Amino acid sequence: MLFIATSGALGRYVQLSVPITIGARAMLAFIALFIYCKWKGFSLKVDKKDVPVILLSGLLMGVHWVTYFYALKLSNVAIGMLSIFTYPVITAFLEPILLKTKFELMHLLLAFLVLTGMYFLSPTLDFENSYTIAIAFGVFSALAYALRNILLKKKVAKYNGSMLMTYQTAIVGVILFPFLFTVSADTIISQWKVLVALAVLTTAIGHTMFLMTFKHFNITTVSILSSVQPVYGIIIGAIFLSEIPKGTTILGGILILSSVVIESIRSKRST
Repeated sequence: MLFIATSGALGRYVQLSVPITIGARAMLAFIALFIYCKWKGFSLKVDKKDVPVILLSGLLMGVHWVTYFYALKLSNVAIGMLSIFTYPVITAFLEPILLKTKFELMHLLLAFLVLTGMYFLSPTLDFENSYTIAIAFGVFSALAYALRNILLKKKVAKYNGSMLMTYQTAIVGVILFPFLFTVSADTIISQWKVLVALAVLTTAIGHTMFLMTFKHFNITTVSILSSVQPVYGIIIGAIFLSEIPKGTTILGGILILSSVVIESIRSKRST
């Protein structure tokens, strides 16, 4: 979560359009992950029956990244990161339906706690306000992220996490590759440091480690535990971008973080 949390500050810092940023990030991450898989000897072979799921999950990952970065551009690190954490709420409803798992009332209550925290981010629903639009992008990003995680839940038991992320980044990179021709090569190269950080720290390392947790917890538990991510992100944004969140944003973050603590205790007791 600490590695993935760097996405907020890096997404705000990079001086490129969102499709170009995500396209370059995906391709650089693909190169890093491909080299890593070859070095470790991980097989990149995929059963034909799993190809549609991996393709769809890659597409959903691309939608998640693009809409998330638009949320960051339209607001700040705190609003952008906290808004996508409606995905535990969405996951709590979708996982029992799509994976036929047992519906737990506690997950619903924790999801409601996260939703209450979301309310304090934007108490007024005004779509002329860039923050409200940013939150809408964040919620849509959350939906794509929840669906992607649920799709890959069963595949993580079968395939290595680094291998799955290699395909995810390849799919996103191919889809967004044409956008790289809309600006000069010098413009993209000028941002190479932040793009490499996004590709290696956030994507190759962070998301691969995140996928590996699917082997040990159900998706709803993982999503709620990962709610600590925006807290890390807000701290990073405050240190490096001087973005100090408002009191209501902090209150919303506290409510979201409290759900993490509760679920952490429940998860530890059940193991």
